[in-house]
Amino acid sequence: MTAHPRLSINQATIKHASLADALRTTADAGVGAIGLWREPVAEAGLDTAARMLADSGLRMSSLCRGGFFTSKEGPARRAALDENRRAIEETAALAAAGAPGSAAVLVLVAGGLPDGSVDIAGARTRVAEALAELEPEARAAGVTLAIEPLHPMYAADRAVVSTLRQALDLAEPFAPSSVGVVVDTFHIWWDPDVLPQIARAGAAGRIASYQVCDFLTPIPADALLARGMMGDGHVDFGSLTAAVQATGYAGDVEVEIFNAEIWAAEPAEVVARTVEAFERTIAIEPLSTTV
Repeated sequence: MTAHPRLSINQATIKHASLADALRTTADAGVGAIGLWREPVAEAGLDTAARMLADSGLRMSSLCRGGFFTSKEGPARRAALDENRRAIEETAALAAAGAPGSAAVLVLVAGGLPDGSVDIAGARTRVAEALAELEPEARAAGVTLAIEPLHPMYAADRAVVSTLRQALDLAEPFAPSSVGVVVDTFHIWWDPDVLPQIARAGAAGRIASYQVCDFLTPIPADALLARGMMGDGHVDFGSLTAAVQATGYAGDVEVEIFNAEIWAAEPAEVVARTVEAFERTIAIEPLSTTV
């Protein structure tokens, strides 16, 4: 089966593959894009990773991840912001190395509550302050900071930003080219306000990434691993994809799955299954601008 021209394999879906293997497996399957993670890039070294990406002929659809900047002012917060500055530099370098159509998009996961805190409003305020500090540097580098709202079950430990509305409110003070949002089906499918918020994001030009996977039940002991292949769970991909397409979103569509059984399978098998499931469930039009 020929891969959809807008399909991107997020590295998390084939988590145990090295960067070299992930690039090769994705390209060999006829997929045109890959979403990279900073840890495998760091293992290879940024310069080497950029060369590997260039040699693969793949587009980069995003780099994951930055964020985790909800700490109160002090050394930990300064270290987190400096780490995000490095992530901005990495995103720019990798996007420049990727094939035409690569996206200089840095996915941001806000971070949860600091240890011992119950002040979620304060944590969200610190996210806004971090964006204000980092946005000029992202703008100068040509990088889009993409705020990813996470399902509310992760609000305490991973992301105090839980809805697309909250993410858009945080992005609104900044130019869409420098601060956007991630629409991830796993995290937002449940939200009764999601379709108008997707339209709002599109009208403002703020959809920096569209990520897809399914929501499985029963939720496993490690809730991070509740993601599944499209069509295996509860997400209505038809309505969500139609809403994203109606905005004119022209980027790649990443499949990002955290699932122990999928991780245990051979990467080539997972990519082949992803190509098939994407074709069956994600009815998004190819674009002449996608190469």
